[in-house]
Amino acid sequence: MTPCDILLVGVGGQGVLTIGDLVLRTAFAADLPASFCPTKGMAQRGGFVKVELRLGADGAGPRIGKRGADIVVAMERSEALKGIPAVKPDGEFLLYDHVWEPTEVQLGVDAYPSLEEVSAAIEASGARLTVLRPSNRPVIDGTPVAANIYLLGALCTRRSLSALFDEADVECVIEARWPTMADRNRAAFRAGVSAAGGTRT
Repeated sequence: MTPCDILLVGVGGQGVLTIGDLVLRTAFAADLPASFCPTKGMAQRGGFVKVELRLGADGAGPRIGKRGADIVVAMERSEALKGIPAVKPDGEFLLYDHVWEPTEVQLGVDAYPSLEEVSAAIEASGARLTVLRPSNRPVIDGTPVAANIYLLGALCTRRSLSALFDEADVECVIEARWPTMADRNRAAFRAGVSAAGGTRT
């Protein structure tokens, strides 16, 4: 079994911690050794959020070293830049291209990076980039499905993670946590699985 180290980054309110928790629960259900190390910024909503997940490495410490992540997942465009130093040169980078402009950008003090700038920086690291667009999330009863569950579906297609457990295992964990929203979350998860297979840049 080859271990898999995953770094998740984003901003508060996006459900970054929930993605990490669901992956961790799936690992435990599969009897895999796993660690979960979250970091939250000052603001509950809009502050920087990071989760380090280490799966399948018995006795490993909770932190991922520089250029040590097999997969980096970013839920916000500018925060993706913080994940670049962590990804392996041959690792995978999932970018959910949500834009959350901080106050400095809204006031015109700072510039916000374009998707082209962020993509170029990620690809320069040697990582394989997949971009998912918020506009491609399914809409059910007039409301887009949860972005974090959509992104989780995409994450589960990555080779180094899918070698540890199946997508069906993750679906079971999601349904057990929110049984009354099973249909909606299933649609979100499966849409993410499909989107990740055809949106590589």
